[in-house]
Amino acid sequence: MPWKNQGGGPWGSGPKGPWGQGPQSVGPRPPDLEDLLRRGQDKMQQLLPGGHFSTMGIALVLLGALAIWGLSGFFRVQSEELGVVLRFGKHVRTVQPGLNYHLPYPIETVLLPKALRVSTISIGMTLIEDPARRGRTMRDVPEESLMLTGDENIVDVDFTVLWRIKPDGVGNYLFNIQNPEGTVKAVAESAMREVIGRSPIQPILTGARTTIEQGVQELMQKTLDYYSSGIQITQVTV
Repeated sequence: MPWKNQGGGPWGSGPKGPWGQGPQSVGPRPPDLEDLLRRGQDKMQQLLPGGHFSTMGIALVLLGALAIWGLSGFFRVQSEELGVVLRFGKHVRTVQPGLNYHLPYPIETVLLPKALRVSTISIGMTLIEDPARRGRTMRDVPEESLMLTGDENIVDVDFTVLWRIKPDGVGNYLFNIQNPEGTVKAVAESAMREVIGRSPIQPILTGARTTIEQGVQELMQKTLDYYSSGIQITQVTV
């Protein structure tokens, strides 16, 4: 009996196995990369003038993105703030309240500290909640207020300090000190102890308040300037 070539071996035509069935594909087919690219190109063409993916269309898209990026550099500085402009992290200029512009991120960024606001710190006393009065009341802090005079007497001194950021020192304020309020309080307490420690108790009790206040303010400012803190002491009140 002559053998006939049936294209699939001795069991019949086509790519069949010995049980009469061809190989079956298992699982979903992976996405066609060319089909995905073609769909993306079709969507892009719909967004471009005339539906053609042309050099002009690409240029328009790039110009639009560049315009949006450029406009992102506008910013507003509020009345109590100063704008500190950084270029690649380095302080390059300080701007006043109002509408301003900096080169867009990541070339330039801006910080907005409350540089024109006067802050208050109290030494020797603190505010606490008082349920009986349904509000807050002052409480003495002896570890801050008890000081030794020049003639070895102890006095209880409570005082407040008003301070602000120097307009020309805002960069130093931002980058040279980590805890401005804590720094001012520590310097204030140290300065007061030094001034009280040079004075006998009698002048302190009988009217040397102005002299003490001026002495503390001058000593505080000298110390803060030495460390380039960018902080200005505006008033000390005993």
